[in-house]
Amino acid sequence: MADDLPLTHNDDESQDLGYRGSVKFEVTGFEMLGKQVKQSGNSGRIYLPPNWVGRRVKIIRLD
Repeated sequence: MADDLPLTHNDDESQDLGYRGSVKFEVTGFEMLGKQVKQSGNSGRIYLPPNWVGRRVKIIRLD
């Protein structure tokens, strides 16, 4: 099942797993937002609408 796959990977893992360049995803969902990740300490943060709290989301890095 697709939900069993890891949702994230870092650039080191990309090389280890053989990822090269971009990949194409086909996703079925209800809403889509375009956001830019903001700095938050030593991590990143994306703010989403409050009615999304408790919902499942998938994040895809575009660049």
